[in-house]
Amino acid sequence: MFVIGIDPGTEGGIAVLNLKNNNLLLHKMPQTPKDVLDFLKKFKNFDGIFCVLEKVGGMPKMGGVSMFRLGQKYAWVEMALLALEIRTEFITPQKWQKEFGVGTKGTQTTSQWKNKLKAKAQSLFPKNEIFLWGSDAALIAEYGKRLNR
Repeated sequence: MFVIGIDPGTEGGIAVLNLKNNNLLLHKMPQTPKDVLDFLKKFKNFDGIFCVLEKVGGMPKMGGVSMFRLGQKYAWVEMALLALEIRTEFITPQKWQKEFGVGTKGTQTTSQWKNKLKAKAQSLFPKNEIFLWGSDAALIAEYGKRLNR
């Protein structure tokens, strides 16, 4: 069985977790709809594949163009998963972050918060090099693993 964890943000990523051996593959979020489809197509026929996709929304002080691009990338991912018939669970950031006991961003800077999430992902996947862009996706994939025990 395999779990795909997706953080669809512009600086996000895709994590593919093999549940048999805990091997993790990280990939930066593709930049075009075709690239999203082509990347996910590689996993379509994997035994027991499913995806956990982070539900995203606009953030305070986020500009209209940025919000549009975020929604656009989310739609690309959702449509690719639908076209490939990959079973998908949708999860809010608050829910998967609660699972790992990392708290909330609160008064931390974005950099401090992202580094905290990266450190948590690195502790769960010590054999992998975890990048800031892939840490949320790795944690989302791990959440999917725990969800389907």
